[in-house]
Parts: sequence; C-alpha cells; structure tokens
Amino acid sequence: MDLNFSKADLAFRDEVRTFLKENLPVELTEKVRRNLQVEREDYLTLHRLLHRQGWIAPAWPKAYGGTGWSLTQRYIFNEELAYANTPRVMPFGIQMVGPVIYTFGNAEQKAKYLPRILSGEDWWCQGYSEPGAGSDLASLRTRAVRDGDTYVVNGQKTWTSFAHYADHMFCLARTKPDAKPQDGISFLLIDMRQPGVEVQPIVTVDGTSDVNSVFLTDVKVPREDLVGEENKGWTYAKFLLGHERAGIAAVGRSKNALRRLKEIARAEHVASKPLIEERAFAEKIAQVEIDLTALEYIELDVLSRESTGQGPGTGASMLKVKGTDVQQAITELVCEAVGYYAIPYVKKALFDGWNEPPIGPEYAATAAPTYHNWRKASIYGGSTEVQKNIMAKMVLGL
Repeated sequence: MDLNFSKADLAFRDEVRTFLKENLPVELTEKVRRNLQVEREDYLTLHRLLHRQGWIAPAWPKAYGGTGWSLTQRYIFNEELAYANTPRVMPFGIQMVGPVIYTFGNAEQKAKYLPRILSGEDWWCQGYSEPGAGSDLASLRTRAVRDGDTYVVNGQKTWTSFAHYADHMFCLARTKPDAKPQDGISFLLIDMRQPGVEVQPIVTVDGTSDVNSVFLTDVKVPREDLVGEENKGWTYAKFLLGHERAGIAAVGRSKNALRRLKEIARAEHVASKPLIEERAFAEKIAQVEIDLTALEYIELDVLSRESTGQGPGTGASMLKVKGTDVQQAITELVCEAVGYYAIPYVKKALFDGWNEPPIGPEYAATAAPTYHNWRKASIYGGSTEVQKNIMAKMVLGL
C-alpha cells in the first residue's frame, strides 16, 4: 500500500473539509464534540446533506448511487467526517441492508428500496438478536409461516438499535423449523408501521434508551419482500455481518476521540502540572495511540481487499475486536482524567439545551455515561469471544 496522498488526494481532502465546514450546522457538530445525545433529526440532517451532495454511499457501486471514489478517497472522506464532529451516518440502511439488496435482491427490490435508503426517506433497523439468540444467532426462534403470497411473522427481537426511529426492519426469521440451525432461516424486509409491531425501549446503564425490544405478532410480510431465496437467509446474514463488523472499528472517530482525550489531559492538572505531562498517564495515552495506529493499518488492508472485489474476510473480526478495545480504552482514560467529577450523574446534562451550572468542567457530565455506554461494544455486532473464535478457526486453523 502507498500511504502517501497524491496532490489529487489532498485536493479532494480540501474539497470535503471545505464542504463540511461551510454546510454543517454548528449546533450539530457541538453536540457531537461534547458527546451530547444525538437525535433522529440530527442524523437525518447529515444524511440529507450528504445525499444532496451525492456523497452518502461511497462504498456502493456507482450504478446504484455510489460515488465511484477510490479506496484512498473513501478513507479520506471518513476521516474528514470524524474530524468535523459529524454524527455517524446510520449504518443500517447504507452499510447493512443496502449492500444485501443490491447484491442478492431482485430488480423490483432494488428499484423500490435503494433510492429511499440513499435519500434517508426510510430508516432501517436490524432484526437479528433475540432473547437467548444473541451470540448464538442461529438459534433464533422468530417464525415466518407462509400463507399464500404472505409470510406471517411472530417472535421477538431485542437490543434493536434505534427501532423507535425506524419504519423498516431487515429481519431474520425461521421459515423451515425442522432444518438444522443455520438452514431454514430467511431474510425479510418488514414495514414497521403496520399493526402487530410493538417497540419497547430498553434503558441502558448510561440512562439512555437507544436500544429496544421489538415484538412481532401476526405481522404480514408480502412474499416480494423476501430477499434472495427462502431458507437461505443465513448466507445473506453473514455477508451483512462482515460489513457491519468492519464498520464498527470507526478508526476516524477513535482518532478524533483521542484528540479530545489529549485536550482534556492538557486541561486537567496534577501537582500543578498538566496531566498529559504525568508520565504514567502519558504512557497510557501512548499505548492507546499505538494500538489505534495498528488498527488503522488493518482497516486500510480490509478496504484494499474490498476495492479488489474481495470481502472483508477475517479482517472484519480483527477490526471489531481491536476497534472495541481502543474505543473502550479511550473512554476509560477520559474518566480517569476527569476524576471524581465523573461521578455525578445528571441525565439532563446529556442533552443539548441544559443550562444549569456544570458540576466540574464542561466535559465531565458525559464522561461516565459515555464510558458505560461503550461497554456494549464488546457484545454488539458479534461478541468479542465469538470474533476470537472466528479468527482462531479461519486464521490459525484451530
């Protein structure tokens, strides 16, 4: 890999940086910089902005609305989004179900759904995990029974991120109950605005409720919303998970979080000198930075493989595990830097518009909630233990 940017790459970086600076609402980037709660309209503001510019789906084939950018340009774009303190582009449509539809879906599904994913008109959520079927996803029990040209779906999904915002769900359901676990599962597209769909929030340890339980009771799914072949959904699910895990690493956003950590460490003092100059703490920052640099090279290798038509392979599992480690280490060091000011919990301080005097420095209120929220990264998208088993089998041959 040539890691030096060409003049054309640098010009592209300047174009992206200037566009974001001139078009992003300041109040939105401030929310992200301060780790405040980002809400539905905030995500859609970014999505619509990038869609109007033709930049919402850099990794998609150009025929389906992609940008036609090179690997390097895609890398630069993601770096600049993070650097500009944007919310993340919600992955469920662009990064997950979109690629499944344009790879395995039929012409009618592509025509119906892809433009609406690109525009942000449809908000998708992921109906994979169930009570008792998280890491062991193949043991899912949600059933889809064929009734003429309709599937009738019954079951429960859980830990469904942003289901309270979503109007569509891509869902794994068992259509052949007597088959072995990985067989007999189908990939369905479900309209969540119909009767029989109930979304219940789950309040997580940080006090927020971005995840939900979704109950499906006699939900009707037209046969034309079956993606690919019946009972072959496990194949499509694995394809999607590879893309999800690769994206979870979020190297650019970790680099931005590391910059923020250094700012905090310069502002905090120990024995009259900045914390960042205290050797033990500086060594911890250095170790995270080393790990993040190594993670960045893994990401570049995975992107390079994808640019030649290969899938992310086991690199996706490596990115998932190490990306999680880095994200959690950074949030832990922020709490350590803030010290006892991270202890008070004022839920209203996590939202924009709260105007009471802060307890400690501005960044203290979100330190502990952010730390606790990132504990879930070890589990979602495939737990760390499962990813290590995949690497042990596929890389080491164990």
